[in-house]
This record gives sequence, structure tokens and C-alpha cells, in this order.
Amino acid sequence: MSDWQATLARKAELRDRAGLRRELRPRPAAEPMVDLAGNDYLGLSRHPQVIAAASAALDAYGLGATGSRLVRGTTELHTELEQELAAWIGAADALVYSSGYLANLGVVRALVTPQTVLIADEHVHASLIDGCRLAGARTVTYRHADPDHLASLLGEHRKAVVLTESVFSVDGDLAPLRELHDVARAHHALLLIDDAHGLGVVEDSTAGLAGADDVVITATLSKALGGAGGVVAGPSALVRHLIDTGRTFIFDTALPPAVAAGVRVAARLAITSPELRVELRSRSLYAHRRLADAGFRVRPAAASADPASAPPARVSGPAGGIVSVEAPSAELAATWAAECRRTGVAVGCFRPPSTPDHVSRLRLTINVGVPRAAFEQALEKVVEAAP
Repeated sequence: MSDWQATLARKAELRDRAGLRRELRPRPAAEPMVDLAGNDYLGLSRHPQVIAAASAALDAYGLGATGSRLVRGTTELHTELEQELAAWIGAADALVYSSGYLANLGVVRALVTPQTVLIADEHVHASLIDGCRLAGARTVTYRHADPDHLASLLGEHRKAVVLTESVFSVDGDLAPLRELHDVARAHHALLLIDDAHGLGVVEDSTAGLAGADDVVITATLSKALGGAGGVVAGPSALVRHLIDTGRTFIFDTALPPAVAAGVRVAARLAITSPELRVELRSRSLYAHRRLADAGFRVRPAAASADPASAPPARVSGPAGGIVSVEAPSAELAATWAAECRRTGVAVGCFRPPSTPDHVSRLRLTINVGVPRAAFEQALEKVVEAAP
């Protein structure tokens, strides 16, 4: 074995000892596992209308986009999707990427000048962290969901971009977006909101800020919309800049037309089917209460008893589709997740460095496509499987 491979093998051994080994687990098309791990919140990935639209586009355009967006990859489906996403989100314009990760990398770089300081919530997603690193700008973090700490940091910098998620991906808590925006605006800073886990899941997940000239929204199309891809939504000048200069847009093969077609229909279904969000909220609260009653430390820390009792910006507990349960250690988190799989329940297993506070968790994500009875039975299995 060569020296560099030996080094990698040694690092793998150390990860094994720390309980940080990760595994790829191929799943068949029709598996009996109850899904409490994926991000298909509204159950739209298999909706007949979504499948029909994707199938028709597959017949019309073929498997892939065959090129980057600026060469041959832009179809009428891409343009129509962008227009409809901009209208839904409430922004002036939108640009679709092949992944949400690339959308975040690209937009962070686009918002940076040599004088810019990036100020990020300490719990933001890895794609925003990597975007900050690639942008080459000075980056500082503010305490999670803390507008006062943000204000103190902004007071030290003349030109800044503030980065946050709307619904945080690890624990499912909501950011205080209006307060963050008030602070950012008072200091002439831009606010970048990653709405990956809010779009289609939480009504007005960006707190009505999407059309503001100092706000930029990003999101994935792979969660509530059940497809793939990402979007940047904001002022038209930003979209123009991304088309002309954004490397993660210019040099990447476009989203397949079939996926664009399916996502477009999924977005329409999400808009016109509020009952899906109501059911998602009901299940999230049920899961939170059941796990807390069983004695687990569940995040977010508190939940509202009534799904309609408060507007999204004020709701505590799981406003979206994420419920996280703390595990004693990384090794026991993996053991717990494995026992859940053995009993037919797929759950997310989050361990460092994927967690912002070095605390390991099981992350449960709600999918309204799972029958309610099966969902409730799966929760009981999660409780029983605890180490």
C-alpha cells in the first residue's frame, strides 16, 4: 500500500474507533422500510401528476440536459420553472441550478467584494459554510438565532452579508427572520436565507421578506418538492450577475429537463394543497410529544399544542418536518439507528462533524406520503429501539 493510501486507511481506522464510520445503503425501488429519514416531506416524489410530467419530458428531451445552461442545457421547462418559482417565493427573479449545494456556493461568492464580511449563524448548512470558504472573504459566526449578538457583530463591520437558514436542517427550529432582517437593514447588510427546509413546508417560510431588495433566498428542489436541483431567488440584477459570472452555474451541466418538469408540477401541488402542510405539522407535533413523553431530549425544545395556534415566525417546536432526538454518543446514535433499520424504520443518524454542537442525534423527518398508522407505529419502534 502506498504512503497516501496508508494515511487514508489510518484515518478510516480512527473514524471507526470514534463511531464516525458512514455507510452507503442501496435501497430497492419498492422497499418495506418506513421512511423517517428522507426529505420528501409532502410525499410528492411519487405523485402521479409529478411522475406523468417527468415522463412526458423524458420522452420529449431524453435523459439529460446535454450541456450547461449557457450552451444547450436551458429548455423551455427550465425557464418556465424559474418564472413560477420566482412568483411563488415572491422574488423578482430566480435561477435554477442542478443542486441546492451549488446554488449556495455560487450565490455566496456572488455577494462578496474585497471589503465584504460574511456573518453566519453558527448552525448554517455545510453548503453555506463551504460557500464562505470558497468566497475567500472574512467569515465570523453569530450565536444561533441570536439577533442581539448579530447586531453587536454588524456594528464592527461596514459591509456585510448575513447568512441564515429559515428552518434549520439539524434541529428543525425556525430562525427569527424578521428580527434578523431588522438588524441587518439597520446596518446596511444583506440577508441571505437558505429556505431548503421551509419552502413548501412552512407557510410564508421567509416571513414575507423575499421581495425585499436587501434579501436573497436560496432553496433546494429536492425536499418538499421531491425532485432535485436548487434555486437562487432575488433581484434581477443578482440573477444577471450569476448568469454572467457564477462558476457553479456557468460550468455545470443543467438540471435534467424531466426533473425540471416534475418539480414544476410538484410546486403547483404544494401551492394548491395546504392540507399537506397541515398534516405534516400535525405529525411533527405528534412525534415531538411522543418522544418527549418517552423521556428523550427532543429538539426543538418546546412545541405548540395547536398546529394553527401561532404564525410560523412565532411557533416553537417543530414548525417544519424535522424532529431531532439527542443520543448519548456517536457510537450509540449509530447503534440506535441500526436497530431502527432492523425493525423496518429508516431514520437519520447525525454525528460530528455533521452537527454544529458536537452532539449526536437521530433526526426524524416527516413524510405525509407514509400512511398515518404506519408513521405512528414507526415512532413506537424508534422509542423501543433506544440503546
